[in-house]
Amino acid sequence: MKVPVVCPYCGVGCRLYIEQTPSGYRLDYADDVPGIPNENGSLCPKGNAVLDLLSKDRLRKPLKAKEEGKFVEVSWGEAIKEVAERLREIARDDPNGLMFFGSAKTYNEPNYLVQKLARMLGTNNIDHCARLCHSSTVAGLKAVFGAGAMTNTYRDIERADVIMIWGHNYAETHPVGFRYVIKAKERGARVIVVDPRYTRTAWFSDIFLQLYPGTDIALANGLMHVIIKHGLHDKEFVERRTVGFQELKKTVEKYTPERVEEITGVPAELIEEAAVTFAKAENAVVTWAMGLTQSVHGYDNVRAVATLIAITGHIGKPGNGASPMRGQNNVQGACDLGVLPNVFPGYQAVTDEEKRMFFEEFWGTELSGEVGLTTVEATHEALKGRLKAYYIVGENPVISEANSKNAVKALRRLEFLVVQDIFPTETTRLADIVLPATSMLENEGSLTNTERRVQWSFKAIEPPGEARPDWWIVSEVGKALGFTGSGPKGFNYRSAEDVLREINACTPQYRGITPERLKANLAGIHWPCPSEDHPGTPLLYTERFLTPDGKAHLAAVEHRPPAETPDDEYPLILTTTRYVGHFHTLTMTGRSELLRKRWREPFLEVHPGDARRFGLEDNGWALIETRRGRYAARVKVTKAVKPGVVAIPWHWGANVLTNDVLDPVSKIPDTKACACRVKPVGEVEARRILEELRAEGVVA
Repeated sequence: MKVPVVCPYCGVGCRLYIEQTPSGYRLDYADDVPGIPNENGSLCPKGNAVLDLLSKDRLRKPLKAKEEGKFVEVSWGEAIKEVAERLREIARDDPNGLMFFGSAKTYNEPNYLVQKLARMLGTNNIDHCARLCHSSTVAGLKAVFGAGAMTNTYRDIERADVIMIWGHNYAETHPVGFRYVIKAKERGARVIVVDPRYTRTAWFSDIFLQLYPGTDIALANGLMHVIIKHGLHDKEFVERRTVGFQELKKTVEKYTPERVEEITGVPAELIEEAAVTFAKAENAVVTWAMGLTQSVHGYDNVRAVATLIAITGHIGKPGNGASPMRGQNNVQGACDLGVLPNVFPGYQAVTDEEKRMFFEEFWGTELSGEVGLTTVEATHEALKGRLKAYYIVGENPVISEANSKNAVKALRRLEFLVVQDIFPTETTRLADIVLPATSMLENEGSLTNTERRVQWSFKAIEPPGEARPDWWIVSEVGKALGFTGSGPKGFNYRSAEDVLREINACTPQYRGITPERLKANLAGIHWPCPSEDHPGTPLLYTERFLTPDGKAHLAAVEHRPPAETPDDEYPLILTTTRYVGHFHTLTMTGRSELLRKRWREPFLEVHPGDARRFGLEDNGWALIETRRGRYAARVKVTKAVKPGVVAIPWHWGANVLTNDVLDPVSKIPDTKACACRVKPVGEVEARRILEELRAEGVVA
């Protein structure tokens, strides 16, 4: 029997089948399910290696630390009891001494339960990895359009006449989704790529705008300057459906293509061509990812790009829209279900007294109206001794956090750390209690992909040892804490379906997305879906935006440099990248022998001129240093990066280098642009440096 599951990797939301055979398990393509994102059955290298999640070094039993990195096995009863007692003890003194970290790599149901548990304990200190990738998108799109999600579907990308891909190596990070771009291009669509690197995606571009990291607002303003100057904005749409145009016009007036070229390094004539091409398109889509969002100005970056979309009228109709691409398979769902410090499920503000009163009645407890800590802020608070306990589900912040050495110091300062995961990681090494979870192939639940498509993934494989589903583990902790009331007032769940029904009752966008409907429709349902007889909403904003006045609020924002710029001591700009064959912190893909062979180590990309300037040789080794740390990597001399820019994939631990200064609104760190210096080192010295970092626990 073939069991339909959803791929546990990126936000595209591909389906596949798992079939049990006499010799084990076999992957099969879901090419018989019309309407799914990968309806031709294709998968990327990560998806094709999904059965490597059955790796032998899975966590199989609850563990209790005797000393750092050394554990003894305990029973589930012992583990749950200790977690509950320690959380209760700390919450009794100060609920804000607790921090919870949900996961975009698990289902909607456990994510809902994690944030519910935090809030019933009296704190809004709950966050997840969107803080490090798309918190800027959530905040920025909400400010302009009223909701922080993709406004259209993949099909609309295929229908577009112009596709602008901004800070997003689409062909490598979302290769199956990129086929929609290829289909559009094959029928004549033009592709504009904005990126500091000449990526695989840029190979497909008709216009390539290679800007310096951290200069996105200047470029967006330059494009809008050209569009408004030539009268190419959609005047009727601007008049009828937006506010703030005159202020925007005044702001972008000074961003001439010539001035923008000085700031961004993009030739003025290309800025003109891109602006005219985008504005004149009958249908156009802008898609973006971390290159735009991971910035100290990420919130304003997204608002500027959303404003560009709005003034050209490329939204609210087929073949148009704003398409942020999520990096993990359930980033959208974790955001939707309130795994954020400022909102309850459905983006209902914790500071809104009416919304808070609803959840107080629904969950049967008094709730905090104070915005909680983000994950980076939690690191800072732990270093100050103010944060006492951390409950982490399916994340590896030791590798994923900016300025990761600080994250390690912070976790070591805690009184209590519990980590719930499927594999041993650099973070479980620091835990007091480790709870073994099942992979997504071994339990079931709902997921929400980038295009707001909610799908049900079925259990295909029996879990190893005593590993348990995330929803079950959090429920057991909740009951042990005394939350045993009936219905939503407790944690007495028998299945993931029970949890989704509770989500239906308190999350307006998910009201009609029931377990029964999802199981009967493998293609899923797009939220918002307000009732069980509603078909779902693939395309947003056809008539009005979700702002209070129903209009798009255009953003007039000024260019500001990154938090760090090159100087005599650190003369280069460092930016981080990803490889197509690896995912996040290597917790899952690092177990695949096939993927490790093909993508075995990171390379530092350096422009030939900079290689000569600093004495680096192709395939030699370089020491990279920033104000936060040092790292070593092999060198790849290439014109893919601009002079003055170096780039490195972060999967192996390059976040020891990156900057944890925060965007003031989205609270995202400035990881895509920081000042660095490089120098040649021998291989023996390079490997010694990496081993030292590995011993510190900050390199995979």
